[in-house]
Amino acid sequence: MLRAALTIAGSDPSGGAGIQADLKTFHQFGVYGQAALTLLTVQNTVTVERVECLSPGLVAQQINAVLADIRPSAAKTGALGNKAIVEAVAAAAEFFDFPLVVDPVMISKHGVPMVADEARLAIREHLIPRAFLLTPNLSEAEALAGFEVRSIDAMRQAARRLCELGARAVLVKGGHLSGSATDVLFDGRAFREFRAGRVDTKHTHGTGCTYSAAIAAGLALGRPLEDAVASAKRFIDAAIRGNPGLGRGSGPVDHWAKVEWTGVNGAFA
Repeated sequence: MLRAALTIAGSDPSGGAGIQADLKTFHQFGVYGQAALTLLTVQNTVTVERVECLSPGLVAQQINAVLADIRPSAAKTGALGNKAIVEAVAAAAEFFDFPLVVDPVMISKHGVPMVADEARLAIREHLIPRAFLLTPNLSEAEALAGFEVRSIDAMRQAARRLCELGARAVLVKGGHLSGSATDVLFDGRAFREFRAGRVDTKHTHGTGCTYSAAIAAGLALGRPLEDAVASAKRFIDAAIRGNPGLGRGSGPVDHWAKVEWTGVNGAFA
């Protein structure tokens, strides 16, 4: 049976990030993609010129329309924009009977804020407790955990702290550390690290969106969390390495990258 996944996120007209990246990733994993828009952006690989949030009621209606018809087997969030949208999404997620991956997008690749300051507290208080998996990068982990995260040990501490806020599991992404790109997963009981070699490229637009969408796709297909993360890590590594080199700035990754279901023991450890 064809499984479905839902992305609740913003739109990137250049196609590299946001719902466009999520839907491409879902499709590559063999999952039927659905989308509830939270905000519109005017951006390309060089700059973000404008961000316009939709009304929280409209966001909630989109989610409800999906749930009432083609019910997803997993969902993920991306850029939510403001406090009211965060609260609307969290209220809807209270009734999800499927895993929710929360990608707490706060700043665009170009350094433009994608969420208002007051929304960060709402994410902590209302959305993190609904998360099956939270996937912050280092700066997002710092903002949510409340301390500097610049080492593997600090990533472990942040993951533990964010689980204490209610997330079932946390994946702290270490792509901005020096050395290998190491991510730390904590499921509330044990830690696991996922490593990949660093790729020397500027074309990394939408990596966070694509990575979290790949995990959500794996969960929608019924994969265990560690296997879903392992295959998503392999996918995003291949997608970065195979980037098509589009655009004058930070271009998109390769959403046609091969999907490999190797499981934890055969993937990154």
